[in-house]
Amino acid sequence: MNDLSAPQVEKKTDLLGMDRDAMQAFFASIGEKPFRAGQVMKWIHQFGVSEFDEMTNLSKALRDKLKKVAQVRTPRIVAEQHSDDGTIKWLLEMDNKNSVETVFIPEKNRGTLCISSQVGCALDCSFCSTGKQGFNRNLENWEIIAQMWVANKALGCKPKEERRISNVVFMGMGEPLLNVTHTFPAARILMDDFAYGLSKRRVTISTAGVVPAIDKIKAEVDVSLAISLHAPNNPLRDELVPINQKYPLEVLMPSLHRFVEGGHSKKHVTVEYVMIDKVNDRPEHAHELVDLLQGLACKVNLIPFNPFPNTDYRRSSNNAIHRFRAILEEGGLNVTVRKTRGDDIDAACGQLAGKVADRTKRTLHRVEFAQGEQ
Repeated sequence: MNDLSAPQVEKKTDLLGMDRDAMQAFFASIGEKPFRAGQVMKWIHQFGVSEFDEMTNLSKALRDKLKKVAQVRTPRIVAEQHSDDGTIKWLLEMDNKNSVETVFIPEKNRGTLCISSQVGCALDCSFCSTGKQGFNRNLENWEIIAQMWVANKALGCKPKEERRISNVVFMGMGEPLLNVTHTFPAARILMDDFAYGLSKRRVTISTAGVVPAIDKIKAEVDVSLAISLHAPNNPLRDELVPINQKYPLEVLMPSLHRFVEGGHSKKHVTVEYVMIDKVNDRPEHAHELVDLLQGLACKVNLIPFNPFPNTDYRRSSNNAIHRFRAILEEGGLNVTVRKTRGDDIDAACGQLAGKVADRTKRTLHRVEFAQGEQ
């Protein structure tokens, strides 16, 4: 029997995952001026502060009020691994059953943080280790932006100094566009001048092809877009990227053209194409890809396949990759070959696994989970 006389403890409001509009609404709800939102966002995201007592430009009365009704909750770092090439991978505990992986990739002129949007992934792309772990749930706003917060702290980033993280890509665990309710606010925080101040060109959402959500991006967050294509025709893409059964190429490609059209800034789509030996790397595939991408403002990123346990796939040979690239370039496409980073710590593209308490029914997820949040 419930003890009705026991005091009821109110759940504290999490501030870490609030974009500016949500933060202003929160302060209005507790009888405070909207400008407090900017002050608190700067403390949280620019100074890495999670304790209200450290927010010294707030009155003691306001700090005491915030301690009663709000919190800045952050995940625990379970493990940190360093690659020989400088890549760093963090395993972050999101609850007592699930952890996700976040990867920092340092380069000469930039530092890229690859963040996760779901615990696991339901799409089960055949070349990706994440999907083989199953799917548990969407990450919430605070859990997504917390990956940036934790990485900044771990890297020793300080305000008013040159930032180490210059780019953020939603290319970690999960399908971001099946979690737009939480992915979009996190992207807005990344671009907010009161938070991390990244330009929209430096925040990229990657998708396997959730068409209805692609059509929402420009209106709601206006960030850069990457499409995990990986095949130039429907039969092969059905095998590699099962969501293609719901949104085939004749549906997907027009959405990419809509994304780049209109607006005041010149847009393009990054086309991700993993190179798998004798599966999608033949010359005829390259010629098909040239035809498919005609008229689309895009750049093609060829990604050598990164192996993971129990996969039958192998990485394309260097000769096959160079031949494929040459055909694309002869067809007028802008092409790069991604340098594999962090594969010695399983931090490369397609290798992220984390710890997932799988809640999917593996025999059903191919199409049913492709119908998730849109």
